Amino acid sequence: METGMNQFIGTEFAKAQENFRRMAEDAALQQQIVDAVQLCVAALRAGKKIFFAGNGGSAADAQHWAGELVSRFYYDRPGLAAIALTTDTSILTAIGNDYGYDYTFARQIEALGQAGDVFVAISTSGRSKNIMRAIQVANDRDIAVIGFTGQGGGDMLAQSRICFRIPSDETPRIQEGHEFIGHLLCALIESEMFPREAN
Repeated sequence: METGMNQFIGTEFAKAQENFRRMAEDAALQQQIVDAVQLCVAALRAGKKIFFAGNGGSAADAQHWAGELVSRFYYDRPGLAAIALTTDTSILTAIGNDYGYDYTFARQIEALGQAGDVFVAISTSGRSKNIMRAIQVANDRDIAVIGFTGQGGGDMLAQSRICFRIPSDETPRIQEGHEFIGHLLCALIESEMFPREAN
């Protein structure tokens, strides 16, 4: 049993390393990160908000990244306007009950979103129905969409201003890539909004 476990662990490490190697060598992906940071910083400087949404593990990412911006990432500074649309159980269950689960995020974008905001939409498949409905509402309201998905892009690819496609079809690898890029965005938004003086 232990040999089998060790083989599995080694294989998973190798797949993760290959995934990150491909990401690190992708110049277009790195430019997308710069573009996404600039988009978010421009919105925040204009007094706008960044929304985050996803399902399951992607919901956890949405809450995680919103928390990094509202609280802090590397250092103390004023909070940044970020909202996870995955956290209010009364809102989520009311929308789910009254309109259906597919509208859980779209309805919140309708209620809270304004032109110039940014919507970070997370779906490993790129086809989650409630995410796609929210993207449609965001696009209709001139809210910029930053998509996070897998290498195929799914339906999200054509509907996002920027779409981060992790070079894998495996959900764990996609989520690991999302987490890394999400952290980069948080760190760079923080440093652009509130540059830290060099010691």
